[in-house]
Amino acid sequence: MSFASFKNARIVRSGWLDEGGRRLDCNPYMSGALEARDTLKQLKVRKDALSTLTKGHAGGIYNGPMFKRNYVDSAEYGVPFISSGSMLLADLSTLPRLRRSDAESGRLSYLRLHAGMMMISCSGTIGRMTYVRPDMDGVWSSQDVLKVVPNPEQIPPGYLYAFLSSRYGVPLVVSGTYGAIIQHIEPEHIADLPVPRFDARTEVAIAEKVDAAADARSEAVELLQEASNRLHMRLGLRTPTPVSALTKPDVTAVSSGTFRDRGDGYYYSARNAESRRAFDAAGGNRALGEAAEVFIPGIFKRLYASDPQFGSPYITGGDVFELAPVSDKFLMKRVAAEYGLLLKKGMIVVQEAGQLGGLIGRSVMVGSYLDGFSCSNNMIRIVPEDDIDGGYLFTLLSSEHGVRLLSREAAGSSIPHTDELRVKRIQVPWPSRKDREDIGAPAIRARELRDQACVWEQEARDMLEAKILGGE
Repeated sequence: MSFASFKNARIVRSGWLDEGGRRLDCNPYMSGALEARDTLKQLKVRKDALSTLTKGHAGGIYNGPMFKRNYVDSAEYGVPFISSGSMLLADLSTLPRLRRSDAESGRLSYLRLHAGMMMISCSGTIGRMTYVRPDMDGVWSSQDVLKVVPNPEQIPPGYLYAFLSSRYGVPLVVSGTYGAIIQHIEPEHIADLPVPRFDARTEVAIAEKVDAAADARSEAVELLQEASNRLHMRLGLRTPTPVSALTKPDVTAVSSGTFRDRGDGYYYSARNAESRRAFDAAGGNRALGEAAEVFIPGIFKRLYASDPQFGSPYITGGDVFELAPVSDKFLMKRVAAEYGLLLKKGMIVVQEAGQLGGLIGRSVMVGSYLDGFSCSNNMIRIVPEDDIDGGYLFTLLSSEHGVRLLSREAAGSSIPHTDELRVKRIQVPWPSRKDREDIGAPAIRARELRDQACVWEQEARDMLEAKILGGE
């Protein structure tokens, strides 16, 4: 129960205090867990404890030990390593690599992910979840990620994920949180979580949508790789030299005429010079500002609407890179319109601020899911002529060469920022329209699959929540 005039206040029943071991911290009462539990209690179907539906290491619900993270650059000697901060990213190609000998050791080998598992952030921001897709098989996870391994003989994995990530499952998961500053949940906190069981036909139908979403996202990864392969083949681009293989120290000589334009060493570094030569060798260069509309919104005051109908959901630059960003903040529509903050399908957005080597210079192609969101001014907006040019430009700019040439335009000592005019001046290869279409087509299809995956996953949760509300 809540106060209408106080968003962050709850009326707590004395019985709830008794049932919760007389915990006096807010978490169990503010999360909605008790309301969710009461709803499930009234549901006239069987409820199984989560621990009876899992299998594998430690019974199928586990996180991992604290360990020293030794990272390597080579895929031969390392394995992709995911944390609670990166588990929701749509693009996992930039994950760091944990030393293979450590990962495959008896102490850490069970942290390898397999399709059909689910991950829950169990430290810091609690309760973020994702379903392990086929393309994530072989990735290792950190101790800050709680793994839940469904037993397919007891429950369809996709159905279990739909429940845990629903508005009934998430509150029950986070209600076990403890800790004043850095919060945690442990496997024993969710072992007895009640999972409602419906008829097999319903559970399978829900699971099929979750699995279809996972397969679509995995196919999107393959399509983006195909687009990248076509880009390098059609333009004759050389594979960029890994940063770890470049000569050190990085010393470059430049002409005085060139140096007048920029004075920072990173701009002229070997990695960036190599990418500039690669684009120049492709021929037919054209300024990015001539190939598409390019702009960076100005700084604005964040005025939020109390009623969602008068605003658009607001997300940050980091949120854009997630599988399915969500927001409970709605930026006033007039503010979003005045500063050009609305995302529109077909647009490409690029992180323009941050630390070099991080997200800065990395791109996202806006599809139907993000269409209508408002987003931070720290994202460059690139508006292509049409989808053909959009698919090509995204493939080009999201390549390692493209990321390097975008990020080198940033300047600043603490938090580098990018200048709009400099981005417009970047010379990019501009082949024939037929080549641009062939290169970009897989990327456009990948965007559509990711959008469809968001729809299927939400439909699965909607089906489940409708069954629970129906009390059947």
